[in-house]
Amino acid sequence: MAQVPLLFSEALNLQQLGVPETSIKHNMTTMESDKWIVCVEQSQLTMIDLKNGAQVTRRPMQAEAAIMNPDQNILALRSGTTLQVFNLDTKAKVMSHNMPEPLVFWKWISPSNLALVTGTAVYHWAMAADSKPAKMFDRHPTLGPNTQIINYRVSPDAKWCLLGGISAGAGGAVNGNMQLFNLDKKLSQPLQGHAGGFVSLKLAGREDPAQCLIFHEKKADNPAEPPKLYIREIGRDPSRGPAFSCPPVVIPISADAAADFPVSLAISNKDGIAYLLTKMGYVFMFDCHTGKTMYRQKVTPETVFVTCPQDSTGAVFGITVRTGKVLRLQLNGQAVVPYILSTLRDNDLAIKLAGRLNLPGAENLFAAEFERLISTGQVAEAARVVAASGNALRTPATIARFQQIPPQPNQVPPVLQYFSTLLETGRLNEQESIEVAKPVLQQQRTNLMEKWLKEDKLQCSESLGDLIMPHDVGMALSVYLRAEVHGKAIQCFVQRGEYDKIVPYSTSVGYKMDYSSMLSNLLFNNPQGALDLAKGLVSAEGGPLIDIQQTAEAFLSSNRVQETTAFLLEALKDNKSEHAYLQTKLLEINLIGGAPQVADAIMQQGILTHYDRPHIAKLCERAGMWQRAAEHYTEIADIKRVFKNSHQMSSEFVVNFFGQLNRDQSISLLKDMMGRGPQNMQVCVEVAKKYHDELGSEELVQVFESNRATEGLYYYLGSVVNVSEDAFVHFKYIQASCMLGQFKEAERVCRDSNIYVPEEVKEYLKGAKLPDPRPLIHVCDRHDFVDELTEYLYLNSLLQYIEVYVTKVSPTKTPMVVGKLFDLGANEDFIKRILMAVGTACPVEELVEIAETRNRLRLLQPWLEARVATGSTEPGTHNALGKIYITLNKDPKSFLLNNMFYDPKVLGPYCEALDPQLAFVAYKKAAGECDDELIAISNTHGLFRDLAKYLVERQDMELWAKVLNRPEGETEEDPQRRQLIDQIVEWALPESTSADEVSCTVKAFMAADLPGELITLLERIILQGSDFSDNKNLQNLLILTAIRADSTRVAGYIDQLDNFDAKDIALICVSESHNLFEEGFSIYTKFSKPEFTQDKEEQVEMQVLAIGVLVDFMKDLDRAKTYATQCDEKPVWSKLGKAQLEEKFPADAIESFINAEDASEYVKVCSEANEAGIYEQLIPYLKMARKTMQENLIDTELIYALAKTNNLTELEVFVNGPNVANIQTIGDRCFSEGLYQAAKLLFISINNNSKLALCHIHLEEYREAVAAATKANNVSTWKHVCFACLRAEEFRLAATCGLEVIKYPDHLDEVVSYYSDLGHFTHLVSLFEQGLGLEDAHVGIFTELGILYTKHVPEKVMEHCKVFFSKLNVSKVVRACERARLFQPAVYLYMHDKQHDSALKVMMERTPAFDNDLFLDCVIKVRNAELMYKAVGYYLNNHPTIFTRLMEVMEENVDHSRVVSQLRRTGDWALQLGQPYLKTVQKFNLSPVNEALNELYVEDEDYESLRKSIDSFDNFNMIALASKLATHELLEFRRISAYVYRCNKKWTQSIDLSKNDRMWKDCIDTANESEDAEIIENLLRFFCDASEKECFCAALYTCFAHVSPDVVLELGWLNGYHHFVMPFFVQTFKRTHTRLQALEKRTAPPEEDGNVQDAVAGTYGNLGGFGSGVLMLENGGGMGGGMGMPGLSGGIDMSTFPQAAAGMPQPGMMPQGMNGMPPPQMGMGMGMGM
Repeated sequence: MAQVPLLFSEALNLQQLGVPETSIKHNMTTMESDKWIVCVEQSQLTMIDLKNGAQVTRRPMQAEAAIMNPDQNILALRSGTTLQVFNLDTKAKVMSHNMPEPLVFWKWISPSNLALVTGTAVYHWAMAADSKPAKMFDRHPTLGPNTQIINYRVSPDAKWCLLGGISAGAGGAVNGNMQLFNLDKKLSQPLQGHAGGFVSLKLAGREDPAQCLIFHEKKADNPAEPPKLYIREIGRDPSRGPAFSCPPVVIPISADAAADFPVSLAISNKDGIAYLLTKMGYVFMFDCHTGKTMYRQKVTPETVFVTCPQDSTGAVFGITVRTGKVLRLQLNGQAVVPYILSTLRDNDLAIKLAGRLNLPGAENLFAAEFERLISTGQVAEAARVVAASGNALRTPATIARFQQIPPQPNQVPPVLQYFSTLLETGRLNEQESIEVAKPVLQQQRTNLMEKWLKEDKLQCSESLGDLIMPHDVGMALSVYLRAEVHGKAIQCFVQRGEYDKIVPYSTSVGYKMDYSSMLSNLLFNNPQGALDLAKGLVSAEGGPLIDIQQTAEAFLSSNRVQETTAFLLEALKDNKSEHAYLQTKLLEINLIGGAPQVADAIMQQGILTHYDRPHIAKLCERAGMWQRAAEHYTEIADIKRVFKNSHQMSSEFVVNFFGQLNRDQSISLLKDMMGRGPQNMQVCVEVAKKYHDELGSEELVQVFESNRATEGLYYYLGSVVNVSEDAFVHFKYIQASCMLGQFKEAERVCRDSNIYVPEEVKEYLKGAKLPDPRPLIHVCDRHDFVDELTEYLYLNSLLQYIEVYVTKVSPTKTPMVVGKLFDLGANEDFIKRILMAVGTACPVEELVEIAETRNRLRLLQPWLEARVATGSTEPGTHNALGKIYITLNKDPKSFLLNNMFYDPKVLGPYCEALDPQLAFVAYKKAAGECDDELIAISNTHGLFRDLAKYLVERQDMELWAKVLNRPEGETEEDPQRRQLIDQIVEWALPESTSADEVSCTVKAFMAADLPGELITLLERIILQGSDFSDNKNLQNLLILTAIRADSTRVAGYIDQLDNFDAKDIALICVSESHNLFEEGFSIYTKFSKPEFTQDKEEQVEMQVLAIGVLVDFMKDLDRAKTYATQCDEKPVWSKLGKAQLEEKFPADAIESFINAEDASEYVKVCSEANEAGIYEQLIPYLKMARKTMQENLIDTELIYALAKTNNLTELEVFVNGPNVANIQTIGDRCFSEGLYQAAKLLFISINNNSKLALCHIHLEEYREAVAAATKANNVSTWKHVCFACLRAEEFRLAATCGLEVIKYPDHLDEVVSYYSDLGHFTHLVSLFEQGLGLEDAHVGIFTELGILYTKHVPEKVMEHCKVFFSKLNVSKVVRACERARLFQPAVYLYMHDKQHDSALKVMMERTPAFDNDLFLDCVIKVRNAELMYKAVGYYLNNHPTIFTRLMEVMEENVDHSRVVSQLRRTGDWALQLGQPYLKTVQKFNLSPVNEALNELYVEDEDYESLRKSIDSFDNFNMIALASKLATHELLEFRRISAYVYRCNKKWTQSIDLSKNDRMWKDCIDTANESEDAEIIENLLRFFCDASEKECFCAALYTCFAHVSPDVVLELGWLNGYHHFVMPFFVQTFKRTHTRLQALEKRTAPPEEDGNVQDAVAGTYGNLGGFGSGVLMLENGGGMGGGMGMPGLSGGIDMSTFPQAAAGMPQPGMMPQGMNGMPPPQMGMGMGMGM
């Protein structure tokens, strides 16, 4: 893969994520971007988030298709013609729309536009509120309804659209057509091809990008012409130059894919590469800049139905149909150029690609081309080659080459030409930027440098900044910032005076510097700069970078109050409690330092809250800042003191200040201010207004009243009365208004307020005796104190105010006033004058009631008549006037009939007691509102005729119901009701000439369920002659009533009446509730005659309905057939046929349908005929049906009927002719029913060779069956034919078919089973042996043949396994070999299949399968280590002679401890057998191995090997071995035991053993090694007791360093060993003397004169007692603390001093001479010579 220019891999598999195969196809699975894949399943929607680890989200949604927005989580759903767009993040519907026609394709063409393709047009739907899809263009005729749309593209400038689709062509080809549409010109151009797209290319030498169309072309009318790829620029302005294009490129289609065609063209904008994917899984790569083919490869056997480019990487994703593989295709940048050079041999393409994409592989080409151009002097061309090479040639050496070229006169220097070329194509690197800057800056062209920097043409670096710094600090700063040279960037900030930018920059980049020193320097030189820097330092992210207090003190020490203030304001802006002192200091320095206005401004902003408020309050008071002082004081005494100067404070502050005080403080301060005089009145009023709710109205009123400030109280209350709901406030305001003479204001409050207590205000106003009673009038009027008001005004002679009140204030209260005046005995003229003055404004009903109760009604007659004269229509006025006229008998009936305005409900009862007739007139006038009263008075006074007439005229069904319906529960006939009905029938209705009145009356009788009376009524109207005799509705009603009430009259009515609704009446007759079938049939028969129905169609309809009664209701098919014969109409026959079909008379039904020429019921007819088996009768019916219908079922059933009747000749003619039968289905049906001859004809006609072969089998035509199977060529057919031939013992034909079957692995077992069941084993083996030669022979054939060999030809098994091992299913063959007990082939197969465990098991379990070489080869390759230990046991038991060889092989793979344990369990002989193995592995120093070998050495009495083993390998239980050897019969083993004890520091046991064996040297060595004085002393005493003088002396020599001199002296004196102890004492005194001498030298004062080197040498020489050069008598380390010898820990290495080295005895060795004595010889029975 690394050698080809395409990287492809499977990134994902949708089926593994749970997406069903049926959903992975076109329109069901979409991928609009590299973020989401959306799959539509049967009842849910699956969304795969590719940016979140392929997380799967499933939502229950019913939709046909879904696509996700390429940028946002916005999902579009489609169901039918309904489109909906949802935002998944906000879970809200964005848009919805219903399309006029179904969609065939849709796609997101941008994040904000959705393209919709219907069968006729293309729409764009913008993502905007309330937007609708806009039609872009109509589909071209070449993309007709039979074309499947597979893609749609829009150009980058959104002006060109490309719609593509495919359709079926001639000869099974797939044609491609595309439509290119220009939205500006509204023009279309058809293209013949399958795929296309748009790309924007950045071309060399052009500033504007080229918008190109890339498309595939394949001419449908010229299939021999190869497909081509076109690249054309579109939409370019001709004025800007010619359009870009590439020559058409022939697409190299593979020879095995001649019918292949593209399905998608995906373009990588990042690389400029186009990927063309075909249906057969091929990928073609094209370079968009040249159009050349780069690569072709088949990446998948499945079709990639959707593709999506990934802009960030240049890759392309594709999804395969059904399998759901998500493939990722990408340019292999490392291999593409070498591939083009080595395979395509296209140097030009390689150079262009490498330069454009900066790819490796073309460096040599670029270098050679560059050298060629330089050598020929083509500077510009050479520069372009370098620019195109990427970074390959852009090196300092190349710059030097251009600098070395001498410039030509009047031309740009070559190096500048080079840089100019690079700048045109891209960005300069670091070295190039520096080199181009040098000449430009020398020419002072800084503007050019600035332009390049803005365009990001230069790579910024420290060196470039240094070059620019002397010329432009700002530009240098820009360079330093980009190059991240932080120190020099800060220097630039300092030079530019931008101190406020230093800290933010340093913090953002993490640069640390010494701010304190910088701040100190700036404080004296540039205070403003210091201030800016300090502000930045205290405002830095993460906290201040300097100490705030120290910095402030530094500013103050320089008397920089203003800067200190500015700094502290910045530092303290977070208002932290720990900065309380600094906040206080900030305000203090300004209050004391003469800038109180600054402090005031700071406090005004409120940014500081933690300072010392009492202290600041005092300072403010001293500074005359009364307001600030008041704000900061908390004690009321201090506040009162400050408020003595309230006249110097603004009134607004004073008012607002009260909001900071509590209620008691506010009242106290307010009283104090009011007590100082009226000058504070206004501000106190303002305070009371604002804090009315907080302080309370009662307290405030008391403050004002206590200071007699009525005016202030008035103004205060006046401001709150309109909003207050306190009755006390309203009352006090009314009181204050009256006291100040503000009667209008008092009147306003009394009139408008709803808060005050009416009784309280009324009593106050009555007691006040105001000259203007209007406030009292309003109070009494509003709160219904009218009687009291009238009495007050009347008794106080204020009559004019009474008239004013009733005329202007409240005319509606006139009745109450008049009533009170009646009670007070007022003058009637005054009352009449008032009434006339009020006029129509006075309410009539109430006034009439008051007058009527006081018997003063007639007093109102003039006033009432005057109101009527003015046109009053009030019912009350007319009611009152009517009562007067009725009482006076002044023509009352005329009044009741003619007056339109009185209320009958009022005058009716009034008249009833005087004259019932007048009451009836009044109730009748009510037009239905007094019907109950009218009925009651009619029943009471016998006015039935008037009531009957009224009922008929009223036409009110509810009123009819009241009089005709019996009350619930009443059973007896009401005589009044009967009299009323008689009046209606006999007199009221016959006199009526109104059809509506008659109709309504009839309906009322019907509703009242009076059928007898209704029949009588209708017969009187219809049959006895009247204007309504021919009325259809009345005739209908008469018949219907008779049907319900007296069915015996229906037949007579049908004969007598001719003008009724026949169909409707007949339906009612035959309904279930009546069952008057004969009457219904009579109606249909009567009205089917021409004299009643002129229209022929209606006559036939009546006949159909008539026969319907016979067949549907009366079920009389014989009578129906007679009637049908009589009518002889096709619809009648059809109706009869359906009925006969329903009653299961298919033969009669077929006859009727043939007479009717009706084939509509062909489905049911066929079903019933098949069930009855009447195929002979069915054939003519189906032939009749085929004349008018072309239905699949008709032709199918006709074929089946012909087959069932064995009419094969006609059947063959019919099948070969035109028909729409489902021949496959009917063929299967005939086949299943054994009609093989007919089935054969049918299958031949449709070329269904599979079923044809089966027919031949059943007809025993085996050769023809094989021929048909050959044409069918499917495994199922081959299998059936094979088995049939095998049953017929046609072995050659069976083998022919069997070879085709065994090509398919799934069917091998079935073939083998069938052959085996029939016992044809030889033919079966022969079949598979022939199968080995098949071209597409698979593993199954070789495997199955091997299994057959194991069963039937075992001698061929091994050869077969060796020859065809690579083609065998080893596991199956091995099992077969084991079943056949062929173990050697089984072992061979296991080993070659690397199943060494199984091979090993077989060889161990099956003796004939054992082979030592194979076993040793397997045993080291097994995976289960347990098998190795089983192998050990196997070899011990079965092959002990070669056990050692086995262990040599397994030495590196087994646990030797476990092997030793296994040997022990086997027996002692196994250990003896494994001794060579144990010796080999003893190098690992394992305890079990060492112990086993030691045991073997003891058994063999090999003490030398045992001693060597103990010395070399110490990992074993030494104490156990020593204990075992301590009692051994051989001395050497006992010595070994003592040696082992000594090695384990068991000194006592070791010495005891050596004593017992008289091994004195071992005793002395052991004691010396123990270094234990007690052990040595005991040994010395033992030697003395045993008189071993020589051993005593040897022990003193050997153990000199560990023996105490007093012990030696004691033993020597007691035992007379003076000569033997003397050497010890000589040496002891010598060592003591040397130590003392060394000690004196170390403690002596230093000598002034002397050779330093001698002193050093002396120091080293005195170390260890060797200063004198005399040999000490000791063995091992020196005596005394700290004077150790070489080799002992803590001692000083003396090996470099010759004297010490020469005179030093080795441990365990005697010196060569001791005062002239030879060294003693030690051994058994040793002695010492003196």
